[in-house]
Amino acid sequence: MSQPWSELGLKEDEYRRIRQILGRRPTGCELAMYSVMWSEHCSYKSSKLHLGRFSVLEPTTPRGPLLAGIGEQAGVVDVGDGWAVTFKIESHNHPSYVEPYQGAATGVGGIVRDILAMGARPVAVMDPLRFGPLDAPDTARVLPGVVAGVGGYGNCLGLPNIGGEVVFDRSYAGNPLVNALCVGVLRHEDMQRAAATGLGNKVILYGATTGGDGIGGASILASETFTEGGPTKRPSVQVGDPFMEKLLIECTLELFQAGVIQGIQDFGAAGVSCATSELASAGSGGMWIDLSAVPLRDSTLAPEEILMSESQERMMAVVRPDDVDRFMSICSKWDVLATVVGEVTDGDHLVIDWQGDRVVDVDPKTVAHDGPTYDRPISRPLWLDDVRERHVADRVQMVTSQSLHDDLLALIASPNLADVSWVTNQYDRYVRGNTALAQPEDAGMLRIDEATGLGIGLATDCNARFTYLDPYRGAQIALAEAYRNVAISGAEPVAITDCLNFGSPEDPEVMWQFVEAIRGLVDGCVELGTPVTGGNVSFYNKTGDTAILPTPVVGMLGVIDDVADRVRSGFAKPDDVVYLMGVTTPELDGSAWAEVIHGELGGQPPQVDLAHHRRLVSFFQTASKTRLVSSAHDLADGGLGVALLESCFRHGLGAHVELAGDPLVALFSESTGRVLITCDSTNCGMVEALAADCEIPVARLGQVSADPQLWVEWPTVGDIAQGDLVMDVEQARTAWQTTIPAALGR
Repeated sequence: MSQPWSELGLKEDEYRRIRQILGRRPTGCELAMYSVMWSEHCSYKSSKLHLGRFSVLEPTTPRGPLLAGIGEQAGVVDVGDGWAVTFKIESHNHPSYVEPYQGAATGVGGIVRDILAMGARPVAVMDPLRFGPLDAPDTARVLPGVVAGVGGYGNCLGLPNIGGEVVFDRSYAGNPLVNALCVGVLRHEDMQRAAATGLGNKVILYGATTGGDGIGGASILASETFTEGGPTKRPSVQVGDPFMEKLLIECTLELFQAGVIQGIQDFGAAGVSCATSELASAGSGGMWIDLSAVPLRDSTLAPEEILMSESQERMMAVVRPDDVDRFMSICSKWDVLATVVGEVTDGDHLVIDWQGDRVVDVDPKTVAHDGPTYDRPISRPLWLDDVRERHVADRVQMVTSQSLHDDLLALIASPNLADVSWVTNQYDRYVRGNTALAQPEDAGMLRIDEATGLGIGLATDCNARFTYLDPYRGAQIALAEAYRNVAISGAEPVAITDCLNFGSPEDPEVMWQFVEAIRGLVDGCVELGTPVTGGNVSFYNKTGDTAILPTPVVGMLGVIDDVADRVRSGFAKPDDVVYLMGVTTPELDGSAWAEVIHGELGGQPPQVDLAHHRRLVSFFQTASKTRLVSSAHDLADGGLGVALLESCFRHGLGAHVELAGDPLVALFSESTGRVLITCDSTNCGMVEALAADCEIPVARLGQVSADPQLWVEWPTVGDIAQGDLVMDVEQARTAWQTTIPAALGR
């Protein structure tokens, strides 16, 4: 009788390799285990060859060495005074299209458990989101469900959501991106590892019971092959219970404090298959598991399904026999079910029994780490040169005061620049009382030590239009923007995590985009001194033959000595002087202006000067500590024009500024490395002197006004006559605020 290897997502050569490894035909349970653990999501079989490039990065940050890096459940960074921070970002894209609420909710739950398993208390989440066109019918289904899932799960856990993104593009129709980041805090001595060590130590599964939800959710849809005549198709999307997860968090933290855990692994993709094989492969011995002891909420589950189930809110711990009673007592206190399901053995195999029969007998390393590695064909897209020749400047006709006014109003009301408070108002941003900055700020910020004010800043960024035009430079632009957003808040950028979202790895052009993006991140991180602590690769993001825009999301972590020194993004008070830091050049290709006004995506993305970004850190480290600047806002999508309006919106103020050159370029170019800052007029000399010391170009534009009008003037430049643009801030605010609610009928 043939085995259902193809239905389980395995290739014929992969099945042959499994038989070769075992020296025999695999059992049904072994086949199930290998199929999920060798899936793209779990094994990184198409990406690990290229992810190895990150190994050239020094495992240290400006604040100290990495305590844990790539290969751990999450990276851990030393931030000083005995404190450490762990953070990671992962994707839950496909489940969030099938079932938006549960897909997004369990994406949050999964990344929170990764952080918890490192020994940290989870303290905040972020959510970079991408959807199809705002006016597409399916977006009205997916967007509200995803947002409700992110908010519902995170709010119930009592975790503030301090940042993220909401982006719309037709390439994400049918394939939204739901990336979830979590950050946790711990003392150095509290860090945990995922390894099964100590002969005779017990293996305990604790948390929720195991059901039929999420079977094969990481790699394949569930199949009835294992249970002919039984229940038909199991749901492939996990079902979350945030209240159970909250109990699991508090229970686990008390278990850590009691010192009764020798090793720990969360249950994520691949469920029992993952937890057992990864714990055993990282340990010093073997492991025996009695699968019959796993508590079930569905008695019809076959052993293969138990191994593949991705039911949420579960953890696995390795515990000394003398500590088992204490472990069980703490779990009972928190009303968390705990069951001894096995023990560490003196062999080197993972052995699993089911109702007295041996159903798995494997070397766990072959399951968890020695899966296939593919060197996929790579080909630079043939269409790329033609796309790069489509310069938006060739489309410009006549520039007038009215056309600039209309363009700016259209930009601020466009879906990707409009107010996202309909989304963020569904998230609790201030629960736990340590949030120093949150949306709509450029970066989130948390206090982690009440005694000293020590804190962390976080930002996630990616402009996929730029990555489409040039994956290498686009990835560096994403890195630079996240770095810049953290820097201007007053925090020192120290490390990144990344979520690399791409189309099919079987498409050579997609693999070229992927490899180029990794090269860009590696070279950029070398120059910035920010190691990659870990992350996620998400492939097969496509609808039909249409791949998503390449979307390498970068999450940047920064450290600030005292959150009281943070810098906010909106104009603070009338009469403050407005400066523009950085250099503006005619870089309109790939810009929001090109997309919104001309429907164009072509040309070359902006240049990026990473050395300049390091100098920005020097400036803001001093400026924040000495309170020289009263606001700082990054220039990115929409350029200076949008940044001016967003700064006015924060407190209902206006501004009067004068441009030095071509007003079209000055207002809408997306040259990188620029920051809009304000300061009290008495500080102008010191701001200009500090900028000069840091070798940062700075131009005085004008001042903030109490009158809520944005007034922009410019001289005669070429064919563009001297003129001005006067925009009512409240009128612009109305256009900005209504776009998303109106499209969703809210």
